[in-house]
Amino acid sequence: QLQLVESGGGLVQAGDSLRLSCVANGRTFGSYSMGWLRQAPGKEREFVAGISYNGGETYYPDSMKGRFTISRDNAKNTVHLQMSSLKPDDTAVYYCAADHRLTIPAGTAFQPDYRGQGAQVTVSS
Repeated sequence: QLQLVESGGGLVQAGDSLRLSCVANGRTFGSYSMGWLRQAPGKEREFVAGISYNGGETYYPDSMKGRFTISRDNAKNTVHLQMSSLKPDDTAVYYCAADHRLTIPAGTAFQPDYRGQGAQVTVSS
């Protein structure tokens, strides 16, 4: 079982950058694909970025490519989301999540088995 704790959220202005971090409590962190999800008020939760168990593959929806970068450090049980050129539409609660698969096969969705409590990101215009 994994426990995930996010940090790094906050209030920023449009155009700013922000880095979210997630620390996992569990010896099997390196066996999971990790990802970030977000949910804005009144909207469905959406997939933001994912990374394979060893960091060899990354996954982004087309709408997130270019502004968001996911990375992981298995030695520290951490995964990060670097966000740049933030927009007010990026305002949401961002969740760190773990998928039990080593990689996310093409054509399949990220399927969280564990999720953190979330970090609020607010982007002002």
